[in-house]
Amino acid sequence: MDTSEARNRKVVSVEKFDLEIPETAHQISSDSWFQVAFVLTTGINSAYVLGYSGTVMVPLGWIGGVVGLILATAISLYANSLIAKLHEFGGKRHIRYRDLAGFIYGKKMYRVTWGLQYVNLFMINCGYIILAGSALKAVYVLFRDDSVMKLPHFIAIAGVVCALFAIGIPHLSALGIWLGVSTILSLIYIVVAIVLSVKDGVNKPSRDYNIQGSSVDKIFTITGAAANLVFAFNTGMLPEIQATVKQPVVKNMMKALYFQFTAGVLPMYTVTFIGYWAYGSSTSTYLLNSVSGPLWVKALANISAFLQSVISLHIFASPTYEFMDTKYGIKGSPLALKNLLFRTVARGSYIAVSTLLSALLPFLGDFMSLTGAISTFPLTFILANHMYVVAMNDKLSPVQKLWHWLNVCFFGLMSLAAAIAAVRLIAVDSKNFHVFADV
Repeated sequence: MDTSEARNRKVVSVEKFDLEIPETAHQISSDSWFQVAFVLTTGINSAYVLGYSGTVMVPLGWIGGVVGLILATAISLYANSLIAKLHEFGGKRHIRYRDLAGFIYGKKMYRVTWGLQYVNLFMINCGYIILAGSALKAVYVLFRDDSVMKLPHFIAIAGVVCALFAIGIPHLSALGIWLGVSTILSLIYIVVAIVLSVKDGVNKPSRDYNIQGSSVDKIFTITGAAANLVFAFNTGMLPEIQATVKQPVVKNMMKALYFQFTAGVLPMYTVTFIGYWAYGSSTSTYLLNSVSGPLWVKALANISAFLQSVISLHIFASPTYEFMDTKYGIKGSPLALKNLLFRTVARGSYIAVSTLLSALLPFLGDFMSLTGAISTFPLTFILANHMYVVAMNDKLSPVQKLWHWLNVCFFGLMSLAAAIAAVRLIAVDSKNFHVFADV
């Protein structure tokens, strides 16, 4: 470990704001940019991609969906690059999002940012558990549609598997070969979804691509879909991922981001557009429920989606795991009995709570829109632009400052509008669902 890395592992005190930044119990600066790129790509091509045909394209239609996805890709790359460039701002390495916000703004924003990020990642992880449970239920229904086992049962099974994986993998850098496994799993369900969708689309020439609902309904669904667009591309934990990359951290992170937003988005684009082309406005929010084909092929795709969701959840839960490990001073060998017991209790409890909420409210897709509005928008777009203005104030021209302030105002309004749309959607859907529903 060089002097710079040793300094990064010590407690850093920001005297101006009387803020202490804790050391980390996890590894930093150990991964190549290519491995980090695969972490990012794993997130963007997770089983969530099987829902974008129904949650993005159906509400927006061809023009809105295609243009929206392309614009979301561009602005997400831009916003993430701003955060990546601030990673070593002030001569210090900021390995957590809240550390960066605290260094720029002070103790209050350190806490606010951590709160926003925690809610964002917790809701994403609940979504992964629901996805994993839904994939298991889809396999069950293929072979035994007797309604003995219901969605909450499969969500519970998914939670147990996620907990076991969390206990076995100590930190983000330890994923290693699992990232390759995740890529293979993603390719399986994406290829299956594409091939079966094309087959169905060719055999079903008549499709309706009209946006459904009244004028008022369309306004709210389109606004809500905007939150799904930004949710598709952004992690809300870029500094934590960047912390694992080797020096030079900014240059290597930019390589990873360019990979994510070019080659990394192609599978997602393909399955999203082809799925909508094949089924039109009737596309399911889980594409594998719309396709028809051999049972074993659909089973393979659903099992792949289940396993990939388990791996993806571990990525998005890693900031919470790092917080717990660091707070309670977990160091030394990951296989030490003390460390294994701690991970079993701490991570097992976190997954247990997530699983309970997921089973209680399995229509959490509505809440994901709300999460995108109240945390993903602020973390990725509003905070990124404002932090960059504050940090680089003396180096920006008046035009550049105006550009960033316009971004802050625009995405602030978008966040508010998307939150209102999400609350309305929750209110409408709550009349149709009940707790522990078998949806």
